[in-house]
Amino acid sequence: MKTNLFTLFAAMTLFFMTGNQALAAGADSSPGIEAARFEASDINEQPRYGEDSVQCVRNWSLYAEYYRQRNFKMAVEPWRWMFHNCPLATQNIYIHGAVLVKHLYQAETDPIKRKALVDTLMMVYDQRIEHFGREGYVLGRKVADLYQYDQGNVQEQQEISERSIQLEGNDSQADVLLINFQSTVRLSEAGLVEPTEVVEKYDRAIDIIDYNLIHKPQDSVYYVPAKNNIEILFEPFASCENLVQIFKPRYEANPEDPELLARITDMLEKSGCTESPLFFNATKSLHRLHPTAQSAYLMGRLEGNQENHAEALSYYEEAIALYDADDSENYTEEKFRIYLLMAEISFRNLRRFPQARNYALEASRMKSDDGRPYILIGELYAASANDCGDDAFTKKTAYWAAVDKFIQARNVDSDPQVVDRATQFINTYSQYFPNMEDIFFHGHDEGDPYRVECWINETTRIRPR
Repeated sequence: MKTNLFTLFAAMTLFFMTGNQALAAGADSSPGIEAARFEASDINEQPRYGEDSVQCVRNWSLYAEYYRQRNFKMAVEPWRWMFHNCPLATQNIYIHGAVLVKHLYQAETDPIKRKALVDTLMMVYDQRIEHFGREGYVLGRKVADLYQYDQGNVQEQQEISERSIQLEGNDSQADVLLINFQSTVRLSEAGLVEPTEVVEKYDRAIDIIDYNLIHKPQDSVYYVPAKNNIEILFEPFASCENLVQIFKPRYEANPEDPELLARITDMLEKSGCTESPLFFNATKSLHRLHPTAQSAYLMGRLEGNQENHAEALSYYEEAIALYDADDSENYTEEKFRIYLLMAEISFRNLRRFPQARNYALEASRMKSDDGRPYILIGELYAASANDCGDDAFTKKTAYWAAVDKFIQARNVDSDPQVVDRATQFINTYSQYFPNMEDIFFHGHDEGDPYRVECWINETTRIRPR
């Protein structure tokens, strides 16, 4: 209930803002001046000035002057005469008329008369469309006022807003999109609309809002609140079960449609449904049709989640290649992350230690001040100790090389978590160093250089535990 109240409050605020914007954008700058410019030769221009053109001009001048003075009470009668007798004289009859009728509504207390005034307001919009067109835009203003003054009329709100959006497309106003989606949700809750329609309207509304946020950033004050409220309203419908049920048949019918695939993957990812087979299949199809570094990275993640580690590694390699092909220096962070992931997979899942080290070194080249690649290499060396020696002494020498890497990690990184982890490894693996007696027995002295053989093949320094 709190969510609904919050949504309604935010929506009402949005309507008032966009309503004022519409009034400012749609009204002629000075109706009094327009009336004053009327010339005698214009009297014969029927039907613009109706059957009694002189009376039309007289009422026009009266209403325009009263309106300019914000004396709405006195402006109503001459305006009403114009509305009925010379409806083609000026579009301001309808732009200003909506303001005048709403003024009467606010001053009225009788609910029956208030209902009649709402009907009049709707008639003002209908006549404006009949005589001056711009149906999609005007229907948007009509449904915004219908929502404000007759919230119970949900079906009509849905129908008017739907027609407006169909006509306006990406030019649809933020409040119209919100009203349309909110009315669809309410009809669905009443069992009059299928959940699939809620998903479709959500998808369309977000697409239009995102378009406007990109192409009309100056209007973000309207579109951002609308998007936030639509997201809130959509939450109960965004279950993975619902989304898969809706999109699976569409995917199976059109598995090669890039637009559909993009919509499916985006919707499922936003709703946290990335574990579903539909998400995997749609993402794989989309990547095959339009491969990008981002889609290759996502496929690597998905294959890794299914423990297909070799396939994951292949996709990550592809992602790196696509980033490199872009010939941009803007992907350092992304490439670092991917190289580190590849090093982790090669080490922990595939046990390809030399390959893991190569990936870790590539990661360190991307970010020289990050100690995590060196920690991973240290772990590689420590994990290899038993396999890189022939006796009790040589099986411990790899720990010197491992600790060197942990020390290097601690030296290059200032992140407390990385420093603490490196320190813990130093303390742990230093305990596995050969003791002084073993060092002397094998003819070495503390501090001497020592070449660790095997695949490690690095020179370190002899230290006793």
